[in-house]
Amino acid sequence: MATRTDAPTRREQILKEAARLFAERGFHGVGVDEIGAAVGISGPGLYRHFAGKDAMLAELLVGISGQLLTGGKRRVAEEDGDPGALLDSLIEGHIDFALDDRDLITLHDRELDRLRDSDRKLVRQLQRQYVELWVAALREVYPGLVEQEARMAVHAVFGLLNSTPHLGRTSSLPGRGATARMLHKLARGAFAAAAAPVSPDGSPE
Repeated sequence: MATRTDAPTRREQILKEAARLFAERGFHGVGVDEIGAAVGISGPGLYRHFAGKDAMLAELLVGISGQLLTGGKRRVAEEDGDPGALLDSLIEGHIDFALDDRDLITLHDRELDRLRDSDRKLVRQLQRQYVELWVAALREVYPGLVEQEARMAVHAVFGLLNSTPHLGRTSSLPGRGATARMLHKLARGAFAAAAAPVSPDGSPE
């Protein structure tokens, strides 16, 4: 993810270019020769790192789901005792992903069903655990939210944050910092709205 500061390995370079090409042209619109050319090696040379395109796709989608969960657990451990700070930290971590790994969001939306059943189930399992971290944190901040409401709110905020591939080119955004702040404000606002009392006619009080 974007927080990494050391130089990427060749395997990581391959995955990054594969994600970019798959997102731009679709999984079946990209050949191994094109992925190899993007990192300066021959197409057959990729097979020293991956069994094929299916293996690359699986590692990308399983990998990012695992990274999000690991990062979320780390933030839970670091923000012990301050529910509001934990919720803000989880939002900040997901915004980093949404801004820096936009290709993976596109891939997940378009190509998840291409994974083998076992890999797809693993992605879903990791995602459910990640959601539950957020649900627990959200209910600490807003105790009045029942579990089902909190889970619905979390999924809605994920949809909001994961809209970044539709925001246009990165260069057209108002700077990374300003975009991150806006997304954070929107996420917090959505959670507050979810927890707000509702009048008998269904409108927020």
